[in-house]
Amino acid sequence: MKKMKPITTEDILMRLCNSVKNVLSAAAQTPIDYSPMIQRISKTGLKPDIGCFVLFDGAFSGLVVINFSAAAALEVYQSYLTSMGIPKEELASQHTSDEVGNVMGELMNQILGDFTGKISHELKTHITQSQPKMLSINKQVMLSVDTNLDRPQARRVSFFTSKNNIFYLELAIDRTEFLQLHEFERHEEVDPDAIIAAAATGAIAASAEISAPDNSDSDDLLASLGL
Repeated sequence: MKKMKPITTEDILMRLCNSVKNVLSAAAQTPIDYSPMIQRISKTGLKPDIGCFVLFDGAFSGLVVINFSAAAALEVYQSYLTSMGIPKEELASQHTSDEVGNVMGELMNQILGDFTGKISHELKTHITQSQPKMLSINKQVMLSVDTNLDRPQARRVSFFTSKNNIFYLELAIDRTEFLQLHEFERHEEVDPDAIIAAAATGAIAASAEISAPDNSDSDDLLASLGL
């Protein structure tokens, strides 16, 4: 196996964007996509209407912020819960509701869990995350990473929901680069959901095969009688 090319800050950001896209798209059962253009910013911060932040540490330290408009947060929240069979009339209609904040915080936790798991698997390293903090705010709040960053970098990426509501991902980490020292065998990451789905499909097929009547003997008898 040939050596991998260096993994840069932008590569890490792209993996984070993919985690946001994949987790929210799967949860809400609706397309979520992001802009191919990355914006360089000098500061990260929470912005109206709903902001969430998570600190991570380990191989590298950083801060992840996602800022939702009220419309974007409600769309994701309502799509997620209705896809689980909850009637829309039973859901919160205001983004300031505690239920909206709790659900969006849970989704943020899934996003960061997906991201740190894939980074740890791919780069053979370890990253931990803090508990997501989701806040409903009406003014901008600037945030900084509580650690010593020699060469801090901050990036912002725009995301779009299926109804064209926009939310923003911001990432602040130290400028970093991962270089491969020697060759190693890369194993495909195990997807527990795929294993469970495959097992369920196999069980259904096996059950159908067992329950299906075997008519071969009766068919042979009828044929011998000329029927």
